[in-house]
Amino acid sequence: PAPAETPTVVPAAETTLAHTAPDPFPDALALNTPVAFGSGKKTGEITVTGSTFRPTFSWTDPSWNSPREQLESADPLEIRKGYNTRTPQDGNTFLFVYLKVEGTGEEAVYAPAPSQIVIVSHGTTASYKTLASGQTIVDGEPGSQYDFLIGTGGSGGYVQPGKSNAVRGFLIYEVPAAFPVETLYVVANADATTQGVWRLA
Repeated sequence: PAPAETPTVVPAAETTLAHTAPDPFPDALALNTPVAFGSGKKTGEITVTGSTFRPTFSWTDPSWNSPREQLESADPLEIRKGYNTRTPQDGNTFLFVYLKVEGTGEEAVYAPAPSQIVIVSHGTTASYKTLASGQTIVDGEPGSQYDFLIGTGGSGGYVQPGKSNAVRGFLIYEVPAAFPVETLYVVANADATTQGVWRLA
């Protein structure tokens, strides 16, 4: 009799289990989604409208890199074509976050301070990096830093009612370059009881 056929054994496919950390903000908002804050006649909305990564950026100021600024800087300020260049620490990159705050009530509302708006990713928190002054111009940025549009030194300020009085600006953060944009969140404590969280991707 013919020998019995030996069955072919197909090895089981290897299964790789992806161990991902749980989403810390499953209800995070998409960009351009406003969050209402305030109460009574003093109300407003804060909206994160976008973001961009910049491995370095250049800026200029009317002081033109004065000796005072050189002394106050942690690192020597580099001059290039009239601009000072800011470089992040090794392995990091700069993240520009664009936001809008609008007064929606009948009276001026106290806008969230820039120090209350942070980047959260992988359990770490990044606070904004301030510029030299309200007159600082960042190369390639048409607007101004949010900090100086409503206050200085991380403090908040008032925004008048109406769309025409809305404040539009940016905040600069330094984050690890290895962190994918999908893991970055903007967390804003808009007032004592309101927190807004946006995904950047």
